[in-house]
Amino acid sequence: MSLASPLSALFGMSPVAWAMLAVFVSVVFLTVIIAWGKVQPLIAFVLTSLLAAFLLGMPIATIPKAIEKGIGDLLGSLTIIICIGAVFGKLIAESGAAQRIAGYLIGVFGERRMAIALMITGFVAGIPLYYNVGFVLLIPLVFSLVYQTGRPAVALAIPLVCGLSVAHGFLPPHPSPTALAGQFGADIGRTLLLGMVVAIPTLVIAGPLFARTLRNIKSRPGALFKPELKPESELPGAFNSFITALLPVWLLGGFTVLLLYPSANQDLNTIVNFFANPLIIMLVAYALAVLTLGLGRGHKLSSVMGGAGEALRDVAPILLVIAGAGALKQVLVESGVSAELGRSLSTLPVPPLVLGWLIALILRICLGSATVAGLTAAGIVAPLVASTGTDAGLMVLAVGAGSLMCSHVNDSGFWMFKEYMGLSLKDTFRSWTLMETLVGLFGLLFVMILSVFI
Repeated sequence: MSLASPLSALFGMSPVAWAMLAVFVSVVFLTVIIAWGKVQPLIAFVLTSLLAAFLLGMPIATIPKAIEKGIGDLLGSLTIIICIGAVFGKLIAESGAAQRIAGYLIGVFGERRMAIALMITGFVAGIPLYYNVGFVLLIPLVFSLVYQTGRPAVALAIPLVCGLSVAHGFLPPHPSPTALAGQFGADIGRTLLLGMVVAIPTLVIAGPLFARTLRNIKSRPGALFKPELKPESELPGAFNSFITALLPVWLLGGFTVLLLYPSANQDLNTIVNFFANPLIIMLVAYALAVLTLGLGRGHKLSSVMGGAGEALRDVAPILLVIAGAGALKQVLVESGVSAELGRSLSTLPVPPLVLGWLIALILRICLGSATVAGLTAAGIVAPLVASTGTDAGLMVLAVGAGSLMCSHVNDSGFWMFKEYMGLSLKDTFRSWTLMETLVGLFGLLFVMILSVFI
């Protein structure tokens, strides 16, 4: 579709200049109505999509269909994966598997290396658990250790929440990297493997190493946040907990490697491709989790399935954000501005991966939500992946790193950490915000290093 719009002629601007201005105005509008007006993100995205379509001169008859197509195309491939991931994570939480993993690691590493144990706990448990669920589930473990050892709470909490945050930003099947992979056309299994390479060194630096600088910060948690942990007798075994919690990772990684070395037997390749599909992997992982953490431990099927409804309610707002981002993306594509942005951005003297990271960073500061920032940035920079030959998996990670940067007062994670830990605003910026910024900076650094070899 042509970029020509009657409004560009009215204001005496070239079609390309007007299109750039229209996108800028639309993003500012989205930022204002979410951050200041507190408009629900799906509604905000649809309103922004309508505004962008009108400004870009799209025929009125095509606008509703474009919005519907954008929502359907993006949700169609992701909804079932994200929903099954939600109920899988809920089962890991309710069964006590995450608590067992934490207790086992702390026992192995000992009191002197508790920060490392908590870092691994956050990362391992963060793979199946959404950030907010993982935070609420695991933060009592920090306070339990604080009460037992007298160690500073913030210095223990930062490695844990860093592990959760890194998994949330870089690793499928989390909603944001999974949705970004869909937008950029990246293979989810390969993105997971690349994400592991970037995530682990980033986590070490922004987690236990950074936490050493926070030992003098005083935490004053309220009585509400004292630990309520399951008794030891109700927890599954450590081996069962580790294997089951990481099952999606084992399966995604294993089948991705198999796909790299196809067999001469085509029937075998067909079977491998079927089981390598993320939908099938999540279904298999959940079914096995029901057996190993539920039925195999004497629980009734009805009680094992009890948390699924709650998990789906929790994930619904995330799906609505993804749906809204799909609507805006489709308007940008059908108006022709997405391709034009790709051509224009590719001429800038900035590497495409850095550009994707920078746009996500700006949106993160404005919007607060890492998921919204990442998906909005993806709609703008997606054409760069095709036009510049940039590796799609690395672009997922670069945008994910930018979307984690500079968390502040418009981010719910900022307030969760502040209130649970009983911190002042100054100390929350000093600990939480700086940790998230380190994740974003070193995440980009390791993505750029990885790009040299891919």
